[in-house]
Amino acid sequence: MTVLDNRALNRALLARQMLDRRHTRTASGTIEHLCGLQAQEPHEPYYGLWSRLDGFEPAELVELLETRKVVRTLLMRRTIHLVTADDCVQLRGLHQPMLEARMRAVYRRELEGVDLGELAAAGLPIFAAQPSILAEAGRAVGKRWPEVAPRALGDMLSSLVPLVQVTPRGVWGQKAPARNTTIEAWLGRPHEPAGNADELVLRYLRAFGPAASADIRAWSGLSGLRESLNRLRPQLRTFRDVRGRELFDVLDGDLGESGPENAPPRFLPAFDNVVLGFDDRSRIIDDAHRGLSVEGTRFVLVGGRVAGRWRPTEKDVQVTLFGPDGAEAVEHEGDRLRAWHGLEGRTVVEIRR
Repeated sequence: MTVLDNRALNRALLARQMLDRRHTRTASGTIEHLCGLQAQEPHEPYYGLWSRLDGFEPAELVELLETRKVVRTLLMRRTIHLVTADDCVQLRGLHQPMLEARMRAVYRRELEGVDLGELAAAGLPIFAAQPSILAEAGRAVGKRWPEVAPRALGDMLSSLVPLVQVTPRGVWGQKAPARNTTIEAWLGRPHEPAGNADELVLRYLRAFGPAASADIRAWSGLSGLRESLNRLRPQLRTFRDVRGRELFDVLDGDLGESGPENAPPRFLPAFDNVVLGFDDRSRIIDDAHRGLSVEGTRFVLVGGRVAGRWRPTEKDVQVTLFGPDGAEAVEHEGDRLRAWHGLEGRTVVEIRR
């Protein structure tokens, strides 16, 4: 069986994540291909699309949000993702058991004695009637469970009731609280019943593969994926990584062999799944920096790997690199980002060894 080292896996990942070059795909098509963009920070997906698409402007995503063609909702790993309306409807049922289980684990003691079916039945009409903040809904149902904090009730409702966050939350240049309504109220159709995970596994492999079953589980938060992989095995090719793990892949997956020798610098948004979407992240980030990935750090890629972090200020783009390699190219890319963002200052690159 062919062994793929981290460089080979990195090149495949860059190609499938559209980070090898800027592509001409639409924002909607990109969101669909990537199985969503992680979006608990409302404006971060704009940076993710800018780094992947040629000529992307925020107005394209704003229109998709305001016309309800893409939505912000809880899915993979019980994190807010920006997904197409179709994916929201199709994937929510599959993720529903995981969403509920994760919240039950968090609030096991606080919600002891609370009938979750009754809680869902009480909360659903509140969100369906008008978009509501979770704590508001928690307070509204709190008379039935006065001993439970409204925050706990509201958080649990976010998993029990199929919700989306409504605009202007997520609209470029605007700040708005996270108000939620039901999928059916916002999109005019309910989410579909849960099916198996086979299609989601294939989509993950197209966007992230080759990958091990543990990687798919780490990205999705779902269990039972071995059953899907066993059913799909005749449709897949397999490799091994340097650790000896079996890696699965779609038959026509791009291994990035025709991509550029030196991958261009890229500025990633906070919590980008290109870093978070694996159990073994060594194909893109060194272990020494892995802890930063769950802290909301915006990473800079140099040569296709995490090589620093960045942040915008009121005027500047500030970059801290972990070494000197690629500093000039990073500054140039930072200037492009600054111009796109409308920042009038400069790109400040600092090197910390």
